[in-house]
Amino acid sequence: MLVGYARVSTVDQETRLQRDALKRAGVGLVFEEKASAVSKRPELERCLLSLCPGDALVVWKLDRLARSLRDLLNILERLHAAGAGIRSLTEPIDTATPAGMLMVQVLGAVAQFERSIIRERSMAGQRAAMLRGKHCGRPRSSSVEVDRSVLRLWDSGVYTLRTLSLVFDLHESTIKRIVYRVHRPCSSSLL
Repeated sequence: MLVGYARVSTVDQETRLQRDALKRAGVGLVFEEKASAVSKRPELERCLLSLCPGDALVVWKLDRLARSLRDLLNILERLHAAGAGIRSLTEPIDTATPAGMLMVQVLGAVAQFERSIIRERSMAGQRAAMLRGKHCGRPRSSSVEVDRSVLRLWDSGVYTLRTLSLVFDLHESTIKRIVYRVHRPCSSSLL
């Protein structure tokens, strides 16, 4: 039996392209996930547990399945233990042969390398933007005036973070970031 797995990185994205391609390939059962590869993937787990000897796990592309070469190798090991194979609709893969297994591993390594390069470029772009004075990340939830007021009251020693969050109607973690930005600038709590 052909068992499909489709994944996109965020809930805002659609798996329609992958689902349509899986359907055209004759896949009857598709497990679908809208989650980053770094988070838990319960549908992938259900998919792997559903596989029987002779089944083939079908994916649109290997990078939709595994987050790293190690992750891919672990999945391949589980497929082998279940007596199942893997098939990619966009890459020439046949895990029934030693050459096919090598190809899967090479493609997995290339995908991991590509992700690393993209991440490196993204981080370099963010650093360059920050050096130009651009704000990276989500918009601040408080104004400069509110920040000054929070800091003035905090410095008085009378108010707790919780009290300040109630006074300014901001989440306590927002108040903490305002205070730590000044009083603990190297703190990991700013992340």
